[in-house]
Amino acid sequence: MLRFDPFTELDTLTRGLLNGSQAGSPRVPRFMPMDLCKVDDHYLLTADLPGVDPGSIDVDVDNGTLTLSAQRTARSDDSVQWLSGERFFGTYRRQLSLGDNIDAAGITASYENGVLTVTIPVAERAKPRKIEVAHSDTPRSIEAESAS
Repeated sequence: MLRFDPFTELDTLTRGLLNGSQAGSPRVPRFMPMDLCKVDDHYLLTADLPGVDPGSIDVDVDNGTLTLSAQRTARSDDSVQWLSGERFFGTYRRQLSLGDNIDAAGITASYENGVLTVTIPVAERAKPRKIEVAHSDTPRSIEAESAS
């Protein structure tokens, strides 16, 4: 089945210019969309990574930087005649700077249904806490000195 669309070439050219694509790899990932929010005593990062190989996902913390990376491989079947190819393949990578109030040793990650979830706990020393105020319940009496 063939369709004629006069805007296809213009659309392809525009996408190539905006994406910074190179002739050898026109479908390179642009970015890893993610959300980051604070829930109680931890941060929750969720990143969309549909179709990546779970074994290729890497979460590293080094010197206050959290690095997320993953790989989606291209279909290597040469007998396929492509009619449309819009899915990105290649390496996804995202880096975030962590503050001093993060417990880097407690960071955990899971991947389910194409979504990477990273839990980033706040360090104990950075959690809000109530400060007890010490006071004495014993009344003190003040005696006047006599002038003799």
